[in-house]
Formats: sequence, structure tokens, C-alpha cells
Amino acid sequence: MNLMGNALEVIETGPLATVQDLGRSGYADMGVGTSGAADRGSFRLANRLVGNQEAAAAVEVTFGGLVVRARHDVTVAVTGASCPVTVDDRVEAINSLLRLRAGAVLRLGPPVRGLRSYLAVRGGIDVRPVLGSRATDLLSGLGPECLRPGVLLPIETPTGPLPAIGFAPVANLPEDDLILTVVPGPRDDWFERSALVTLLSEPYTVTPESNRIGIRLDGPALIRTNDAELPSEGMVAGALQVPPSGRLTLFLADHPVTGGYPVVAVVVATDVDKAAQARPGMRIRFSGTRN
Repeated sequence: MNLMGNALEVIETGPLATVQDLGRSGYADMGVGTSGAADRGSFRLANRLVGNQEAAAAVEVTFGGLVVRARHDVTVAVTGASCPVTVDDRVEAINSLLRLRAGAVLRLGPPVRGLRSYLAVRGGIDVRPVLGSRATDLLSGLGPECLRPGVLLPIETPTGPLPAIGFAPVANLPEDDLILTVVPGPRDDWFERSALVTLLSEPYTVTPESNRIGIRLDGPALIRTNDAELPSEGMVAGALQVPPSGRLTLFLADHPVTGGYPVVAVVVATDVDKAAQARPGMRIRFSGTRN
């Protein structure tokens, strides 16, 4: 455990900055969700760039605004949403290895595309784990508190070698419609036959009522034919739940473990990362096979 020998000092946080890892699995029967990084692919890439294990704790930054100061020489990488990155006002590249001297200030501006960026530091963030994870879960309140100015983030001692390549080519996030692949069910039979046709042919818009728990979507309502009470059943990230209003909610990393509204379809796991980068106002289209 680091006793604050090597640390990052948080100066500003932007709208939201949290410590995340790959989550706490195996506790759903106790009502504890997995949580962890919302865009797991970008999170893993950040850790790989600095030579960490993929599950090492890092910082998830929502819509930029994070400013940190290195208290000692450290190596970091920023991935995810394409945001301006500067070190002591010097412009640096995203998806690349960055070396910060003691006292250097790293700034992440608002992203040009996407929503969530990831800051990994070589060695990993060494905050106290809760139920085996350092992830901040906004729904349950488990894990470390959301970051605030003045917080010191201790850094673990690195163990593995740095990779031979210090830059990762990454395709740009889309500027227009985001296409997400879904699998129908498990409760698509609770809706009119036309519901899946509507879901797979009409656009939906991300509303500002969205966070790490889920994305509320504005678009055509999906009409139920079965109005019975649905016993609470298990939920997964990517589930498209339909409340009585008929408007869709797409669950993300901090989703509830169970829910009592029918799920018409589920976004495939590989596309949940894309959904985590959808910002308010962006259009989403769903692709898949109609039963």
C-alpha cells in the first residue's frame, strides 16, 4: 500500500471524475452490481499503454475538465473520448504514453467527440478496495468518493515492463448516428409485433437525463400488449428497459441488479462501450435481427 509517497494531486475535476477498475463481480445475489469503467475497451487500452494489468484502477473523466499535478515523476496515458490534452500547456497526443515530471500539470479539455476519457498512471491508482474493487458505484455508493479538488491519489509501485510501442492508433468515434447491435428479448413478446420493427428502424436521441447508471432515450414509444406486473428480474449492462411511459432506458455500468420493467432487447457487450461514449443530443440507431 502506498503511504502517499507517490501520488497525483487533483486540482479540478470537471463535471465528474471517478476512480474505476473492471468492477466487483460475484455479488449480484447480495444486490451489488459490477460497476467499473463504463467504456471498458478504452479503460483497458489506457492501462496497456502504461504497462499495467488491464484491471488496474484508473480515473474515468466525464466530459473533460480534469486537472492533476504530479507529485513525483510518473508515466500516464489518456484514452477514450477525444479530448485536448496538455502538460504544462504543451499539447500532447491522446492514446499515447506521456511522461510527467514532478510538479507537471496535466489538463484534459472538453472532448471533441465522445463523453468519457480515461487517465491511467503507471502502477495504478492505490485507493482502498471495497469488496475487492476500487470502482466508484454511483448507484450503490460503494467504492471511493467521486474525486474533488485537493484529493491525493496514491500510486502503486509498477511491476511490469513498459510496452515497446507508446502510441495506439484508435478509430475516431462517430460524429453522427451511433449504431448499436441488439439481441431481442428476453421480454420482446410483451410488446406489439411492430415494436421490434420500430426499435430497429427509427432513431433515438440521448437525453440529458443520462449518467453511469443508464441513458434515457427520446424516440418512438414501444407499446406493450402485456400489462401484467413483472416480478423483479436480473438486469445486465446493455439492457433496454421499457418503463410504463414506453420510453427506452439503456443500462450502463452502474445499472441496478434487478428491475421490474420488461427488457425488449439487449445491446451486445462489445457495443456497450460505444454506448458509454454517447453524449446528450446524439442519435442512436439499433441494428439486429427481428424475430
